[in-house]
Amino acid sequence: MNIPQQRAADLPGVRGTERSVARRAELIAIGRKLFADRSYDALSMDDIAKQAHVAKGLIYYYFRSKRGYYLAIIQDSVADLVSFAAGGAGLPPVDRVHRTIDGYLRYAESHQAAFRTIVSGGVGFDAEVHAVRDGVRNAIVATIAEGAYGSGEIAPVARVGLLAWVCGVEGATLDWIDRPELSRDTLREYLVRTLGGALRAIEELDPTHPAPRPARRDA
Repeated sequence: MNIPQQRAADLPGVRGTERSVARRAELIAIGRKLFADRSYDALSMDDIAKQAHVAKGLIYYYFRSKRGYYLAIIQDSVADLVSFAAGGAGLPPVDRVHRTIDGYLRYAESHQAAFRTIVSGGVGFDAEVHAVRDGVRNAIVATIAEGAYGSGEIAPVARVGLLAWVCGVEGATLDWIDRPELSRDTLREYLVRTLGGALRAIEELDPTHPAPRPARRDA
């Protein structure tokens, strides 16, 4: 007699793993809301458990510590930003730049505490937080390089120039979420124009990386 094979998802161990993954994702989603505009020190583990309507031990089980939980939340949140920055490959370069910068500003506006932690320090400002920040920077540099030069593989001058621009974007965005006197559209347009200046400066220092036509003064 033939015994039908069980699907992988029907096996007890797999179902348990799927439930664990789903539960962890649910806790991260809850944490993203709790920490959206509150700093790491603003919430205790008791506060988090109470507001999330879960036992504190469950958070320790999945994340080991409050810091581990917070880092997981930041990493998950930033994954959305990195994915967005890397998207829009089919758009014209100018539209893709606008899309990337607008998504960056929207993220910072909606996740202020996490954004501050990523770019300026905060809890456990160590290798893990540095890695999160560097991942965002590298994703944006790669996106701009693809649009400007058709490749993410660029010469040192171009990489330094684009990285310097990204660091300037971080500083301007930090100031903006503290003092939102400019509209998001105005800040986005300003950052797009400063990118044009960076691309022209890169061309002057390394003619093998010419500024794309939209960034040229004679365009």
